[in-house]
Amino acid sequence: MPEKVLVTREMPEAGLRPLEEFDVTTLSEGPPERDELLKAARGVAGVLCTLTEQMDAEFMDVAGDSLKVVANMAVGYDNVDLEAAKERGVVITNTPEVLNETTADTAFMLMLVAARRLGEGERIVRAGEWEAWGPKMLLGPDVWGKKLGIIGFGGIGQAVARRARGFGMEVLYSGRSRREEAEKEFEARYLELDELLETCDFISLHTPLTEETTHLIGEAELGKMKKEAVLVNTARGSVVDEAALADALEGGRIFAAGLDVYEEEPRVHTKLLELENVVLAPHIGSASFETRDKMAVTAGEDLRAVLRGEQPQNPVNA
Repeated sequence: MPEKVLVTREMPEAGLRPLEEFDVTTLSEGPPERDELLKAARGVAGVLCTLTEQMDAEFMDVAGDSLKVVANMAVGYDNVDLEAAKERGVVITNTPEVLNETTADTAFMLMLVAARRLGEGERIVRAGEWEAWGPKMLLGPDVWGKKLGIIGFGGIGQAVARRARGFGMEVLYSGRSRREEAEKEFEARYLELDELLETCDFISLHTPLTEETTHLIGEAELGKMKKEAVLVNTARGSVVDEAALADALEGGRIFAAGLDVYEEEPRVHTKLLELENVVLAPHIGSASFETRDKMAVTAGEDLRAVLRGEQPQNPVNA
């Protein structure tokens, strides 16, 4: 009998092809209810999941001793209890690198749209409220030639730096460690976080969500930023204190923000929804045809490798 595999969400077809030798159950298009997820977990050997599903000790215990691998179709894996997986001998994999360029595109898009107030402009046009060109209408800061601060200088952060160089921007970064080779490639300069916030015109977040990075950007950090600064987050929502950000935007303490991720997705802080100077995207950082196919295939191939007794390409744990 083929081993049972659970796919928690409807996936691009390319990601299902590596799983054809298994007995595959695919749940609904939207995030499954917890009860549905746990019911489907019983007796599975492998799971292909997304960041919207919690792969915790309860889930693993329901799956039982048959569970060998959880392939997370994401770079971040804060939805997975790694300690529980280690205790139960479950291999966890993710999908790094394949979404770097697409997510960097999204970060730069948010930077441009927020700075040049495109969201506000489009709403005016659609509402039929645009009356004439005006010399002071919807003014915002240039992106060209400004200082960009990147927090988290891994693959995605470096892909953003590559785009920034095309805009003549000075690249500065902060993170857990120095990236000397990347510094040479992008003529980037390392700064401690506080100095980065005080110095840069644009701040783009690309750090994983951990205990240390939860609310990394809060009231104190926002208070260090320039009044004309723009904050972009395509990492994880909880890296930013949304309530503090909303207050800073409402009070004009920073110029604008562009967000693709939120603390309690899909819920967005009520005050953010009311503000004109924030661009709100529905977590589409990796949402290109090509990249979502690559993510699904990467996850599917790693899941298959583990069930075949082979080494996966992208293990998160040993």
